[in-house]
Amino acid sequence: MIRTGIEQVCRSSLASLRGRRLGLLANQASTDRHFTHSRDLLRRAYPDQLTCLFSPQHGFYSEKQDNMIESDHAIDTETGLPVHSLYGETRKPSPAMFADIDVLLVDLVDVGTRVYTFIWTVVHCLETAAETNTRVVVLDRPNPIGGELMEGNLLRPDCSSFVGRCAIPMRHGLTLGELALFCNREMAIGADLEVVPAQGWRRHQLAPDTGQPWVFPSPNMPAFATALVYPGQVLWEGTNISEGRGTTLPFELFGAPFVDPREVQGALRPADLAGCCLRPLWFEPTSGKWGGRTCGGFQIHVIDTDLFRPYRTSLALLQALRILYPEGFAYKAPPYEYEFERLPMDLLIGDRKVREGLESGLPVADLEAAWQDELADYRQRCSPLFLYD
Repeated sequence: MIRTGIEQVCRSSLASLRGRRLGLLANQASTDRHFTHSRDLLRRAYPDQLTCLFSPQHGFYSEKQDNMIESDHAIDTETGLPVHSLYGETRKPSPAMFADIDVLLVDLVDVGTRVYTFIWTVVHCLETAAETNTRVVVLDRPNPIGGELMEGNLLRPDCSSFVGRCAIPMRHGLTLGELALFCNREMAIGADLEVVPAQGWRRHQLAPDTGQPWVFPSPNMPAFATALVYPGQVLWEGTNISEGRGTTLPFELFGAPFVDPREVQGALRPADLAGCCLRPLWFEPTSGKWGGRTCGGFQIHVIDTDLFRPYRTSLALLQALRILYPEGFAYKAPPYEYEFERLPMDLLIGDRKVREGLESGLPVADLEAAWQDELADYRQRCSPLFLYD
């Protein structure tokens, strides 16, 4: 049986936590297998030690729908504890927020993708922890899309933002704890960091293999199927193509009123669709891009998780739609995640040369071949930090 980090520390009292003032960075998905929230588990296991809570993007209850929709500081009605928002007036905790804690516990569900902002909230916390001599303990969880496959170009410094602050690929192949260790080292943060591993997890295992329930970590991450396609489908956020927000299948659905699914299918190569099926359809978002308009597009069905490469597939789709619909397709203009000048697509892809290669018509296979050496180097650099077989 797999036990997450929070289950581990509440099953056997961790010596480094005894008698210490604790803060908890979490949201509504931070539960054990029985759906008991981490804050309640900690209050039972470490009575009178939890002093405050911290929330990432989308808020403590994951109620905020989209990018740059901020959450306020609040009081948790269940416990009466203060909740410090780290996606509001600031994204980095102030030293004052750490004044009443000795240890910051982190229990967040990551989805294995560079642009999912929770890891960058953790990195900001590591930076403040280093400044204030506060210990950070990550209560680790399995990577829901596995820890073996890694995919994509590495982030370039000129594309650094709140959707990427360290040179990692889009599908990074690490758990949140491993990624925190990697960033703490690679970014020379030097925080006092400990990771409590998820007992029993193996790198080849995906979310359905773990026996843990899926509790949505953000409003538009409702299911494991969403997480599986997200490392590619998130790219639509940098365009006027609907990524399915405002539907019941965000990121699995995509399209726009000017898209003809039959034309798109004819423009793709078989290798672009390895491990998946693009099912043509029409849908109508109730909100967001093209709200109330009928969109032509697809639902992505993953049929072989070993063969499926989400980043490759969505890059090929992005290239096809841009070529087929030069008058309809458009990149999203800034701002995006508090960046007000740089093109959002560059921040998402993480390398302007990849975007420029797509625009010049370079096959996605050629772009993939060009980043294999740096991807191999990334794997070599992070493998000593692997906590799981």
